[in-house]
Order: sequence, then C-alpha cells, then structure tokens
Amino acid sequence: MPRLLLALLAALLIAPALRAQDVAGEFDYYVLSLSWSPNWCALEGDARGSPQCDESGDFGWVLHGLWPQYARGWPEHCRSRYSEPTRGQTAQMADIMGTSGLAWYQWNKHGSCSGLSPADFYALAREAYGRVTRPAVFTQLSRPVTLPAAVVEQAFLRDNPGLARDQITVTCRSGYIQEVRLCLTRDLAFRRCGDDVIRDCTLEDARLDPLR
Repeated sequence: MPRLLLALLAALLIAPALRAQDVAGEFDYYVLSLSWSPNWCALEGDARGSPQCDESGDFGWVLHGLWPQYARGWPEHCRSRYSEPTRGQTAQMADIMGTSGLAWYQWNKHGSCSGLSPADFYALAREAYGRVTRPAVFTQLSRPVTLPAAVVEQAFLRDNPGLARDQITVTCRSGYIQEVRLCLTRDLAFRRCGDDVIRDCTLEDARLDPLR
C-alpha cells in the first residue's frame, strides 16, 4: 500500500497541470496586434502562397488580431454561445487582416473569448484598428532598411497623442520587425500593458521591408 501511494503521489507531481476552460467574456483588457505585412510575407507568407503577399495587395500594417488578455496570460478557444463566423463575415475583414483565413482563425482562438458575437467582435476590432494612427513614414520606404526597433515604437508614440511607452511594445522575429502591440481597455482607450506583454525587441538593426 505505501508503494502504491508513493506511485500515485509521484504521478500527480509529474503530471502536467490541467488548464481550466477559459470563460468567454472574462478578461481584463485587449491587445491590438499589428503586423508589418511585407516582413510577414518574407518570413512565411510567400512560402505559403498567401494572397496577402500578392504585389497588388499593397498591405502595410495589417490587423493581426484583437486579443482578450488577463492581467497575466490570456484566454483562448473559449466555449462561445455564438455560431462561428460566416464566410461573408470573414471575407469582409480581409481588407485590414490580409486574408479571410486569418479572420476566421483569430475569431476561433481569441474572438470567442470576447463574449461578443462574430459580427460584434469584428466590428470592435475594426474600430480599434481605425483608432490607431499607423505612421505613414513606413509606407514610403523604397528599399529594405535596418533600424533600431525603438524607432518604430517612437513613430507610433509620436503619431498617437496619449499613447505612453508602457502601453505599446514592438516585437521582432528572425531579425525582422514583426509586430506592434498596443494595450487597450474594453472601451478601446490606451492602458498599461501587463508585465508579460511588455517585451520590447532590443535589436539595433532590425529589418523592415518596403511595400510591394
């Protein structure tokens, strides 16, 4: 019997903790994630043959997602009382998200945790995207450049009065500028990011590709 108890105890100690089901609508704030499309295409979109990367698209900062966040961590794949978005609803988001496929994926992983219907979530995401001024200077590049990631953050701070340094973070991937993430209240006002979100890229020579 003691050996059995020890074995059970050992199994409990080494077993991964089971995550409770995240509840739709229960979160603290949003992260608005903007991806620089030319860099995403260089890193993976071209290899996928994504329509976002067609030369006719001319995408710059696209909406990667509007993510419900906890003070630390985030919910995902919540059980929603709403049906999944229709093809028409996801297609209508492609103009700011690059593809309807991304819109569908973002709803299922993140939007389902907002407590909103797909239509209301997409409308809120579009409003949040529209409230942020995306610096025009980056769309004027004629060739790839390398620059400190902090320059990207400074450009957003300059063009968005009321935005503070602890409310925005810039991420990098494989030497490229990847995303700009801004933290918002449920009412879409700027707010401080959680400690787990503030992870600024410190590269001094991050690459930024021009529009195609």
